[in-house]
Amino acid sequence: MTGVDPDRLDDQQLMKELETIHRTRHDTLLHGSNDALRTHNMRMAQLEGEYLRRHPRRPVAAGRTRDGARERGLAAEC
Repeated sequence: MTGVDPDRLDDQQLMKELETIHRTRHDTLLHGSNDALRTHNMRMAQLEGEYLRRHPRRPVAAGRTRDGARERGLAAEC
């Protein structure tokens, strides 16, 4: 594994790791080697999994659900 085990990070460290990995995602996809992309995918899954484990009842914005996306699509057609 690359980096500190996510369950050993405090909440602030976990958020910083998530922000960093999401910020570097696009460049890794476009320009990274297959190994780099594989490692990035695994680390992202670990960090996101830990976030979801800690925050199972996190607030979900209505616009970020499938129903919300459908409503946005209908509003755009009008």
